[in-house]
Amino acid sequence: MATTSDIRNGLCIKYNNDIYKIVEFLHVKPGKGPAFVRTKMKSLTNGKVLENTFSAGHKIDPVRVETHKFQYLYPEGDQFHFMNVETYEQITLLRDILDAPDLLKEGDTVMVQINTDTELPLAVDMPASVILEVTYAEPGVKGNTATNATKPATVETGASVNVPLFINEGDKIKIDTATGAYIERIKE
Repeated sequence: MATTSDIRNGLCIKYNNDIYKIVEFLHVKPGKGPAFVRTKMKSLTNGKVLENTFSAGHKIDPVRVETHKFQYLYPEGDQFHFMNVETYEQITLLRDILDAPDLLKEGDTVMVQINTDTELPLAVDMPASVILEVTYAEPGVKGNTATNATKPATVETGASVNVPLFINEGDKIKIDTATGAYIERIKE
């Protein structure tokens, strides 16, 4: 058993007969009253996000997980196929488990957390950012450059991303996988 002082981002815990991954947490010590930990947790079975407050010292039940490197192979409906880069074993994961499935490109490497008790995959950790090519973007109008003006663009995986007006088809852009936001254009 662990306590709330052990809570950190990425920790997997059992809570209400489900397994949750801690997405965000904040230790709060108000001037008056006992300390507590405010958390945002994502269910690893159905993908729902739950906000919860634990009192300081509350016992939590961590789930032991191992992290393995997997390569993304291909999608098939709502299922995504991955291969372990060490053992070449293949697994299939549902779209709900993935944080940003629209930003996955075939051949990308991700880290998959696996429950050591049941050998079932729990979560997929995407890289912090991905580089994708823009396949469709409206042409930017010269002179139409108000501060922070954006337009929708489609990238090679089919995802839609808001980009600055100067981005054109064929450009490679870096995208934050946590928010799905444009970071920068990659110069070749």
